[in-house]
Amino acid sequence: MKNIVRNITAALVSVICLGSCSQEFLDEVKPTTGVPVESIYESRTTAEGAMAGILRRFRGQFENAAGVASTDVGGLNSMFYARSLKGNDVISSNNWYGSDYENNNREPTYRRTTFTWDYPFFMINQVNNFIKQVKASTKIVEDDKNELLGQGYALRAFFYHQLVLEFSKSYNEDQNYPAPPIYKEPTVVPKGMSTVKEVYDFMVEDLTTAIPLLSEDRLGKSFVNKEVANAILAQVYQVMGKWDLAEAAAIEAYGGNVTSVLDAGGYGSGFKDNASVEWLWGSPQRPDQSNYYYLAPHAFSDHRSPGYYSAYVNSTFVSLFSATDVRGGVGPTKLFNKKSATLPSTDYRYYVSNKFSFTFSSHSPIIRYAEMILIDAEAKARQGNNGGAKTVLFALQKNRDANAVQSSNTGQALIDEILVERRKELFLENGIEWFDAKRLGKGMPRDGNQRLKGPNAGVTYDLQAHDLRFMLKVPQSEIDANPFIDNTVNNGK
Repeated sequence: MKNIVRNITAALVSVICLGSCSQEFLDEVKPTTGVPVESIYESRTTAEGAMAGILRRFRGQFENAAGVASTDVGGLNSMFYARSLKGNDVISSNNWYGSDYENNNREPTYRRTTFTWDYPFFMINQVNNFIKQVKASTKIVEDDKNELLGQGYALRAFFYHQLVLEFSKSYNEDQNYPAPPIYKEPTVVPKGMSTVKEVYDFMVEDLTTAIPLLSEDRLGKSFVNKEVANAILAQVYQVMGKWDLAEAAAIEAYGGNVTSVLDAGGYGSGFKDNASVEWLWGSPQRPDQSNYYYLAPHAFSDHRSPGYYSAYVNSTFVSLFSATDVRGGVGPTKLFNKKSATLPSTDYRYYVSNKFSFTFSSHSPIIRYAEMILIDAEAKARQGNNGGAKTVLFALQKNRDANAVQSSNTGQALIDEILVERRKELFLENGIEWFDAKRLGKGMPRDGNQRLKGPNAGVTYDLQAHDLRFMLKVPQSEIDANPFIDNTVNNGK
């Protein structure tokens, strides 16, 4: 269990410096001096400084086994971006994320696997310490304590969701499948694997406990409030197929008024500003705390600024958009552009995306209101409320495209239309194509101008329904250190 122990130690060390970290992290949090460790949980203000330090690690770069910081393990963004590359809509050149695109970056000793296990557990350990210290505080008044605890419970559930998505089968495929260990408090005592059902039950418990404790107020959009917790819960219920509960949570998250949380005019502004009315939850940064070139997807997909120039767009995906859709179109001022006038249309580099604009101070979206609107639409359709689903869906479509026409689809055809709309709306943001394929037991066949085959004859990059490559294997470092997990955990994976 060296990984867990190491992360607990790192979490405790980080708490010591969290007061000063919070000063550096957000413009919304402005302490003037570092906070001694014995005073961190003396008041709501200092505890919020501790939380700001935890949130700063959403975009922290992690080191590999050799102690070298790697470009493709830059916090939460890198997990989302790796998922985006595994499907049909994005094409990656053979760059930092090339193996993720090829769907072969999953062995127990690989950097992707180790990071995707260690990073969420690192964050969970920090949150567990935060929860423990807030509970133990005799200085924080009860109402403030409850709201702080609500933030902690919601964050813990969020990171457990990332773990179970990556390392286990889908909830609707096998609820008894092994899942990562559940830790409810800081500990140096290792645990064995849990099950998918146990993790989802735990997340629901955390989130339904958190929501009544939280208010709509918060220090800034990087912090969790009642809306954010409901949004995470909507994602969890969506995977579980509990559609009435997913619908209710999604509506609580976006407020039920579609047009009030959308801004079509700002859609082409580069997805780099946390202040956008469309962002429910985001991760801001300042130039002096930049992610530099490991900020994904900005530094990889923006071909107009200095960066890696490694992400391209499938021609089939580009064709889904009308010329009047603010999310589509081809040209220098549109969301897609041609890489070069000399490339043939069959070349994988033919189209690039202008959606994300890269600077050293670009912010990163985590959850946008549009995702909640589309969860609401899907949940209504799954429950047979075709009229309600079409009304919600059309409100978003009309905002994006003045020439949009309300769908005449019903049943599965309407659901399929909503799933395509999710891909169009959330392209490159959070791996939505992968997320939907995994939760629904669908494959992701590749077409268009993709790089279709791997280096070995007959080996394709496609993912089939329930493909084992939807899962990462448990890291060897965890197996070696945890007496309750052995090599058999990866049997059949």
